[in-house]
Parts: sequence; C-alpha cells; structure tokens
Amino acid sequence: MLNKKIKLDFWNIVTLLIIIVFAIFLIYPLLSLFLDGFKDSKSGVWSLMNYIQFFSKKYYTSALINSFKLTISVTVIAVLIGVPLAYFMSFYKIKGKGILEVLFIISMMSPNFIGAYSWILLLGRNGSVTKFLEKALGISMPSIYGFVGMLLVFSLKLYPFIYIYVSGALKKIDVALSEAAESLGCGGLKKVFTVIMPLITPTLVAAALLVFMNCMADFGTPALIGEGYRVMPTLVYSEFVGESGGSANFAACMATIMIIITALVFFLQKWYINTKSFTMSSIRPIQPKEPNGIFKVLIYVYIYLLAGLSIIPQAMVVYTSFKATKMQVFVDGFSLGSYKKVADKALAAITNTYVFCFFAIVIIITLGMLIAYLTVRRRSVLTSAIDSIAMFPYIVPGSVLGITLLIAFNHKPLMLAGTAFIIIISLVIRRLAYTLRSSSAILYQISPSMEEAAVSLGDTPAKSFIKVTAKMMLPGVASGAILSWITIINELSSSVMLYTSKTKTMSVAIYNEVIRASYGPAAALASILTLTTVISLLVFFK
Repeated sequence: MLNKKIKLDFWNIVTLLIIIVFAIFLIYPLLSLFLDGFKDSKSGVWSLMNYIQFFSKKYYTSALINSFKLTISVTVIAVLIGVPLAYFMSFYKIKGKGILEVLFIISMMSPNFIGAYSWILLLGRNGSVTKFLEKALGISMPSIYGFVGMLLVFSLKLYPFIYIYVSGALKKIDVALSEAAESLGCGGLKKVFTVIMPLITPTLVAAALLVFMNCMADFGTPALIGEGYRVMPTLVYSEFVGESGGSANFAACMATIMIIITALVFFLQKWYINTKSFTMSSIRPIQPKEPNGIFKVLIYVYIYLLAGLSIIPQAMVVYTSFKATKMQVFVDGFSLGSYKKVADKALAAITNTYVFCFFAIVIIITLGMLIAYLTVRRRSVLTSAIDSIAMFPYIVPGSVLGITLLIAFNHKPLMLAGTAFIIIISLVIRRLAYTLRSSSAILYQISPSMEEAAVSLGDTPAKSFIKVTAKMMLPGVASGAILSWITIINELSSSVMLYTSKTKTMSVAIYNEVIRASYGPAAALASILTLTTVISLLVFFK
C-alpha cells in the first residue's frame, strides 16, 4: 500500500517538475526581492530603513501618488471612451465595422512606448504638427511632455481593452430585457444606465483592471514622454541602475510596494466580480439597427475619429521610417537609409527578438497545456496552488520582475544575469497567463472519454495526452499563444532591466534609439515590430 502511494506516474512527475520550476524561477526570486527590501544598503543589516525612507520622503511618496493619479485618470478616460464605442458598435449597423475592429486591436497590441514616440514626432518641441502650427498660424502648442502626454498616449492605447470586453458582454444581453424596460417607459439614456450598465458592470470592472495594471506597470511611456513627472516604474529603474540612484535594496523595497498595491487592486476586483457576477442566456441577442439623422452623423464622427487617432502612432512610425535623415534629423525626401542603418547596427536585436520569443513561446505553450490539464483534469489543492502561482506574474509589473530576476540570479550557483536565458525566463513568466487561460477554457469543452479510450487500448497517460488531448486542445491554445507571442515581442519593461549589448531586443533597441534622438532607425525598427504584430494578428483572425 505504501509503495502504491509513493509511486510516481507521468502526471505526478509533471506536477513535481512544474513545482520545481516555479520554486526556482518565480517563488525564490520573489522571496529574494521581499527579503532584500529589508536589508540596509550600506551595512547589510536587517531593518525597516528602506520602507521608512520611502514613506518619509516626499520625493518617493509623490511618485506613488503620481502613479495613482495617472493610472486612475487613464482608467476613467478609457472607460468613458470605450463604453460608448462598444455600445454604438453593438447596437447600430456601422459601415466598415470589420476594418475598424482590426484597427482598434492593432492600436491596442502595439507597444505603449511606440505611441509615446509617435506623439513626440507629431506634437513634441520639434514635432511636425507643432512646427506647422507655429509657422502657418502662429499657434504655440502646449507641451506634450509630462502628465498630459502620458494621459493622451495611455488613453488612446488602452481604451480598446474596455471596448473588447464590454462588446462581449453586450452580445450576451437578451433583447427581451431591453424591450421590457421600454414597455415600462424606460427608454434612451435612462434604459442604458438602469438596465444595460448594471448588466455589464462586472465585465467592465475586469476590463478596467486590465487598463489599470497596464498603465501602472508601464515603463517605456513615462521614460520617453514623462519628463519630470515621476512615477513608480521609472523611479524603480533609476534607483536600481541609475548613476545617481540609491541601491538595489531600496529598489527592491519600492518594487515590493508596487507588487502589494497591484495585488490589492487585483483581489478587490476579484472579490467584486465574485459577489456581483451572474450568468445569462442570450436567447434573442441584440440586433444592430440603422442609426438615423444627426445621431448617425455624430456616431460615425465619433467612431472614425477615434479609429484615426488610435492608428496615428503606427501610421506615423511607418511614414517616418522612409523619411530621409541627415545627422539624425529628418530632411526633405524619402530613402531607405534608416533601414540600412538598422541592417548594419541592429540586426542582432532583430534576430534576438525572434529567437528569444520563439523559445519563450514554445515553453509557454508546453507549460500552459500541462498546467491547464493538471488544474482541469487532476484537481487538487496542489494543482489549484500551481494555477494561482502561474497567474500571479500577471499582476507583477515588468520592471519589478526584471529587478526580481536580477537580484535572485546575479550570483552563484545560478548566475544567469546578462544571459539570454534570463530574458527568456522573464518572457515566459510574464506572458504564460494568456496561454494558460485559453488552454484551460478549451479543455473544459473536451470530453475526457476519448483520452480514456486511448488508455484502455494500451496507451500510457503521456502518450494518450500527446496523441489525443493535446491535438484537440491546439485550436483553443492557439488564441492564447498568439496573444502571448504578440505581447512578448513587444515586451520592454522587464527586458530593459535584463539586457546586455549581446542580448538586446527590438523593443530595447527602439527605446535606446529614441533616447539618443536617433528617430530614423527607431522608426525603422518600430515599423518592423509593428509589421510583425500585424502579421501575427492576421494569423490569429485567420
């Protein structure tokens, strides 16, 4: 009996291996980060000095307050933009709806810092729109840098999260509810706020959390366009690697504070969803109708203007990548000079991006499918814990994860700092959640009977999983894998902490070129990255 209990089958071995992997590459780094935050940077003595220093100096607390101001403002604006967009696109027939949705998704999937860079080219001190308005009309544009610029970039980048989630929720509403409200005299805006909004609020809160997390964690946009408006990600970065920074221990303290904040927001959102969510069968889904009169004009102006503003960063990047340059300055005419410079100087960064991301996505798909199987088909306290641990990096900001891995693996026996391996680890940890959730979702729809039949015919559990279940999971896994792929090729926040001259990726190379005001090569690299994103999205839609 004892031997049977301790006998390891295929799935027990997989469980054990996954626990070991998580223990080494996630739990141990996070524990190292937490402990380092309590060490005095000079003496190495355990103390609360780092936390006392943070909360006692306005320089640091103001960055935390600024992060909340920016993040909450962006979330509110994204909701105010995204909810009406979802309502119009769901309740009314809009010409070109398919193309518009692709444009919204492309704008959402491109890196935040590319949006910041594009708006600098347009509205910066030497931006094309700024110069035109000054010369032609004598109008001086307000500064794009600081809080206003970040608000613009983040709002136009993140509102599609609200749009996509709310659109999905609106499709589940039965038209009978709307008709019942109208029959009771509740129409127009009153119907929207008393009937429709309460139904979609749980979904809206989940989407708002995504916006909040993305804004709170982003490093590239504040670094490029923040200019004096300190937020936590840039402060953590400067404290960790800056010449005038404090120390790794103090950076670890700030990183821990960021994790605690995002975790609290995440669990509050989860609590709200669990208490307010409900299920509803959409027997008669809403049928879009044709808008009329001035209302039709206003809807079209709103939707198409929003789509145009959202796609400006990508269009601007591609346009400027073909502009002629002289000593890093754009001049009249067009050329392929920027692409030639990229081929000469940044070819390694392009190669690194595809190679690192290829290995990362293979690991993500493998882990995602295995963990999904464990949590769905072999439920236990242990597998539930594995699922929760796998989802935890979802709430860890990228720059914080980068510091976490450097602190943990900057010494023997696992000296990984400066290697390609540590970047691949960060990509896997950061983006595993997307593929894991899609793998779990498809597995719930697959009957275990076919796998059981394969086992009854003599296949081992491992063989039956590979031959039967894994093949049936692939279509569902693909959607999460594409999302993981798109986000890892665009990853900057963690990579900027971990790269060396030999392990630089495209995102890091673009960031470095923009910092050096080398806008031509930056535009060329950004265009290549954008093209990769678009192709990936087309594969996903196909």
